[in-house]
Amino acid sequence: MKGALPEGWKVLSSEYLHKADWLTVRKDSLQLASGHVIPDYYVLEYPDWINIVAVTTDDQMLLIRQYRHGAALTAFELCAGVCEEHDGDPIESAKRELLEETGYSGGTWEKLMTIAPNPATSNNYVHSYIVRGIHKVTEPNLDKSEELTVHLFTREEVLNLMLSGEIVQATQLAALWRYMYMTR
Repeated sequence: MKGALPEGWKVLSSEYLHKADWLTVRKDSLQLASGHVIPDYYVLEYPDWINIVAVTTDDQMLLIRQYRHGAALTAFELCAGVCEEHDGDPIESAKRELLEETGYSGGTWEKLMTIAPNPATSNNYVHSYIVRGIHKVTEPNLDKSEELTVHLFTREEVLNLMLSGEIVQATQLAALWRYMYMTR
């Protein structure tokens, strides 16, 4: 899905300013087709992410609740995570994250959408899925850096959480709004 430069654009130079597991910053110098040069164009490199709109066998929607230090808030979220290279495909990352974070599995999976969180400064995409008919198969297996709780809500309760601002993560709201529209 990642594209090429527009016709006439050139990358004059590119250097990494910082490389770490959760933050990679690249500085490019670009020349536009008009000849104008942007000497310092900063790009944040991230792996692709996944979001899962998960619905149980009895039509409950699964959300997690956790603290997010960047915004200093605790909020409800979809089960989500990073696409790991070893998964091979975003849907496999989604299945892995759902099981690890919630202990739920199974169901029928469907691609909901792929969006770019911030294409002006970030290079990654978010792949969102709907899974219907999940059931609990085990206890969550959280990473040492994860502290979260699992919650089940009706569709109407999730809509109220969205409208009241208790779900704030933008790419997850995009997936939830699309789901709500599709299932109205």
